Amino acid sequence: IRIPEVIAKAVADQMPALALTDLANLFGLVKFYQSANKNGVKPILGCDVWITNEPNRNKPIRLLLLCQSHAGYLLLSRLLSRAYRENQHHGRAEIREAWLHPTEWGSQGLIALSGGHLGDIGSAILQNNLQQAEIQTRKWANLFPDRFYIEVQRDGHAHEAMLVQQSLILAQKFDLPVVATQAVQFLNADDYRAHEARVCIAEGYILGDKRRPKSFTEQQYFKNQAEMAQLFADIPSALTNTIEIAKRCNLQLELGKNY
Repeated sequence: IRIPEVIAKAVADQMPALALTDLANLFGLVKFYQSANKNGVKPILGCDVWITNEPNRNKPIRLLLLCQSHAGYLLLSRLLSRAYRENQHHGRAEIREAWLHPTEWGSQGLIALSGGHLGDIGSAILQNNLQQAEIQTRKWANLFPDRFYIEVQRDGHAHEAMLVQQSLILAQKFDLPVVATQAVQFLNADDYRAHEARVCIAEGYILGDKRRPKSFTEQQYFKNQAEMAQLFADIPSALTNTIEIAKRCNLQLELGKNY
């Protein structure tokens, strides 16, 4: 997805805000920030990060971090820089959970979303280990006090109905907010095959290989507000919280000045 195209689509749908969360980097941040502001869309800036899975380094955990403030942006920059410099594994820059503890760098200025089926809570639910899911939920809620949201997605991944249901139960049990997100991988619904071809090129597979891992679905296109409202009509709070997060994230960047 190119930034001008996604901003144009948000403007056409009269979206008040839009988030950019690339995987383990902020490379698109400046261009996105400038383009969104110029077109009257509030830019929400953040990152999908890898969290080191200490028992199994080959299965890192995903967490979505959003910058609430300039302090949060600086902290996220430091965390990512440290991940690249100190904690790469098979080319992945991973953040260690310990860095987010108050005794080290903490999490001030950052909002965290649970990562859906790729987060440790979602993984535990999918493995039917609800006790572990509760442990992870409690942990993240403590690391991000009043700044942690249980993420729910409906984009065609396996067992998503069960995952959403259990996520809602967890959120209720721990009095945590839920938020609906769409993990957008391509702009329009008919871009799916082209996206799959790109994934195959990157991973060394051919499209016709029935054994190749399929990490993405046909539903991961840029859905408009009406489509998302219909998709989560039964969980109105998950939609309301998208607006709530947009209001909470207020990052002002000063560009064109060297420090």
